[in-house]
Amino acid sequence: MPKLSRRRFVAASAASAAAGIAAPAWSAPGVPDVDVAVIGAGAAGIAAARRIAGTKARLTVLEAADRIGGRCFTDTTTFGMPYDRGAHWIHTPDLNPIIPFALRSGLDIYPAPPNQRIRIGRRNARESEMEDYLAALVRSNRAIADAARGRSDISCAAVLPKDLADWQKTVEFVLGPFGCGKDLGEISSADFAKSAERNVDSFCRQGLGALIASFGQGLPVQLSNPVRFIDYNARAGIEVRTARGSLTAKAVIVTASTGVLLDNKIKFDPELPRRHQDALERLSLGSYDHIALELPGNPLALQRDEVVFEKSNSTRTGAILANISGTTLCTIDVGGKFGRELAAQGEPAMVAFALEWLAGLYGADIKKAVKRTHATQWNKEPWALGAFSAAAPGGQVARTVLAEPLRERVWFAGEAVHDTLWGTVGGAWASGDRAAQQALRKIGAISEPPPEPQRQAPEPRRRRR
Repeated sequence: MPKLSRRRFVAASAASAAAGIAAPAWSAPGVPDVDVAVIGAGAAGIAAARRIAGTKARLTVLEAADRIGGRCFTDTTTFGMPYDRGAHWIHTPDLNPIIPFALRSGLDIYPAPPNQRIRIGRRNARESEMEDYLAALVRSNRAIADAARGRSDISCAAVLPKDLADWQKTVEFVLGPFGCGKDLGEISSADFAKSAERNVDSFCRQGLGALIASFGQGLPVQLSNPVRFIDYNARAGIEVRTARGSLTAKAVIVTASTGVLLDNKIKFDPELPRRHQDALERLSLGSYDHIALELPGNPLALQRDEVVFEKSNSTRTGAILANISGTTLCTIDVGGKFGRELAAQGEPAMVAFALEWLAGLYGADIKKAVKRTHATQWNKEPWALGAFSAAAPGGQVARTVLAEPLRERVWFAGEAVHDTLWGTVGGAWASGDRAAQQALRKIGAISEPPPEPQRQAPEPRRRRR
């Protein structure tokens, strides 16, 4: 190693401090500043960073926003109570990799109630009507699963049963915009069928965003420092240029959303291979937003965390999540094409829709019961640009393609990279952990695991929310 003079040490330290880079004060020429740079401090980035922090590898995490959590964000100021602006459901707790950490967090994790209602006009659906709805939902799931076994990956809309009658719009909303953030005509039947069942869920009383943020405490995260350029061609190390300077790394894990990557907010040299670009396009983000209403006194007469759908005859519909974690907060969730167009009109238009829609189901007096309001607009969030991924018809294989590293130096992670838990925080976490392990093995920070006997993967269960 070259001798380090006092002048050279001071100059290097000053440059590093000015750039805001959490790296060693000085690195010898040709020696990367860090072993692994993680880009993004959402669920995938935090999972990757925690895995790396458990080794001797030198780590930095670069986050564009002024907070950690990504699309998991618990707001406690708007209503004076926990309000998840982004992800809220902890899906499939029996498979979800964050559950072991969540149960040790000290926060209140509890099962989501299994019941849901269907509203028909201004009354609740009768038992026979609920049975008809559930039967239509089961038959639709089965038709999509059967189609996925075929040779061609076509849209979910193309394979729905033709005899859903007046339940068709409701089924289309529940399976499409509510479940996937996109209309069924934009969703791959193979991707839908491969996703793990999401019938059983849990909630965090303090908010899922607060839970994920707690996992990031103590990690070397640089906030408000967006990455703009990644040169993974240099021999001496991967150059990462940020808003506050540059650093070099042996390996890079990119957890930015497909929306951010498609918007070219991060440029690559060499450019991304055509395979990866095509995969990003096939995994574009859907639209899913919350219109939050404060409703003191429970004027809807609903249970805690109860879900309500409408028997609808159009796409202008939503879903109610009532009395969230026992509070006076209720969200009207909108998604898909209608949700995207509504959100583009701005928050006042979104709140106006929610009030009119609720009045149609519970009477005009419900408007008087509403106090404070808020609406999310994830399509406009600069470091998200959408909700979550659902593969386009013919695009299910894109998830496997996106998991391929670039020259064994750059790995991608996030919910879009998980085959069965896509669109979930658990899927993002698992993909970040997996990418970190692959990167650590490549740079020699951990040893290769012994080969495991191959097992036949179980057939994925059908989604029937």
